[in-house]
Amino acid sequence: MQVKLVMFRESGDRREFPLKEGKTSIGRKDDCDIRIPLSDVSRHHTEIVVDGKSAVLKDLGSANGTYVNNKPVKTHKLAAGDHVVVGPVVFTVQVDGQPEDIRPVKTKLRPLSAVGNTAKSSDSAVAEQVFSRDDEVDPISALEALASSADQTAIDPFEDDGGIL
Repeated sequence: MQVKLVMFRESGDRREFPLKEGKTSIGRKDDCDIRIPLSDVSRHHTEIVVDGKSAVLKDLGSANGTYVNNKPVKTHKLAAGDHVVVGPVVFTVQVDGQPEDIRPVKTKLRPLSAVGNTAKSSDSAVAEQVFSRDDEVDPISALEALASSADQTAIDPFEDDGGIL
C-alpha cells in the first residue's frame, strides 16, 4: 500500500509527501516527520499509521483539532481522496495512485481580523482555513522545502538552506 499526502501551493504547484509504513508524525516540533512550524499546529498534532492494508489518522490531542473532509476527528481510517486539514495546511490523501487526477485544494492564508475565527469550505475541491500569520513562517514554503528533501526529515524554517523562499 502506497500512501501520499498531496498539497498545492497558491501558484498551483503540487507537492507530495510519501508516507512510509509505520507511524508518520505531523506537528510543530523538530522531531516530527512532517514539520509545520506554525502556532496553529500543536507540537505533536497528529500521526498517520500505515500498514499493508490501511492508513489510520489519529489526532494527538491537538489544541485546534485535526479535520478530515471538514469534520473534526480523533481517529479516522483514511481513504483515497480524503482531505486532511492540519492547522492551515490542506492535504489530499492518495492511495496506490488513486485518485489519479487530484484537483488543487489551496490553503488560503488570511488574517483572523478580516474574516472572523471560523473555517469554511466552498466545495470539496477548495477549502479555506483561517489563521493569524503574525511572525510566523510561511507553511507552504516550509513544506515545499521538506518535500524536496530526499529523506523527509524535519527542517529548521529559520535556517537558510536555499529551500525556503
